[in-house]
Amino acid sequence: FGSRSRAYSLFGHSLHLAMKTLLQEESIKVPEGLKIKIKSKKVEVTGKHGTLKRDFRHLPIELTLSKDGTQVLARMYFAKTKQLSCLRTCCSHISNLFDGVQKLFIYKMRLVYAHFPINANIVNGGKTVEIRNFLGEKNVRIVNMLEGVTCDKSPNIKDELHLTGADIDMVSRSAGLIRLSCLSKKKDIRKFLDGIYVSEHGVMED
Repeated sequence: FGSRSRAYSLFGHSLHLAMKTLLQEESIKVPEGLKIKIKSKKVEVTGKHGTLKRDFRHLPIELTLSKDGTQVLARMYFAKTKQLSCLRTCCSHISNLFDGVQKLFIYKMRLVYAHFPINANIVNGGKTVEIRNFLGEKNVRIVNMLEGVTCDKSPNIKDELHLTGADIDMVSRSAGLIRLSCLSKKKDIRKFLDGIYVSEHGVMED
């Protein structure tokens, strides 16, 4: 009886096997004025704001250019539902490469304080941010921007920083470094809300 019950459990488990899709394909249109190269899942995009590269060798997908060079084709064979999500993710990364070399990405950050005014000084041609007087502290916090990212102050709004760059990963990570440099340690964060926060982000308008 014991062996028979195991057989039933194995048979019941086989009813829940996931179906695999034979072929799933996604495509992205290449904007005019951009040069793109794809070789061994390595994508290189060149535009007016420089060249960006991305490596997709860790994904089980097939990346090719269409014959006329106007579309990027991403294919995946024999994939389950969760694995198919890699296709859309890959296309989103390539789309961000197109936006970066065409228009640049921007992250806007606001200096928030209740009593002690935070002083942010930009030096080294926008590559370094010096933060002073956070919660009245005397030490100077120095944050270096990552490669290809420039920081400057907003010309219209007080206590606002603008981070710009072609690579969305570098820009967002630089914003994260600034955010993490101003944390209220060993205090109730519901009361001590001082810090530098991302207020807005997106693609720069022409």
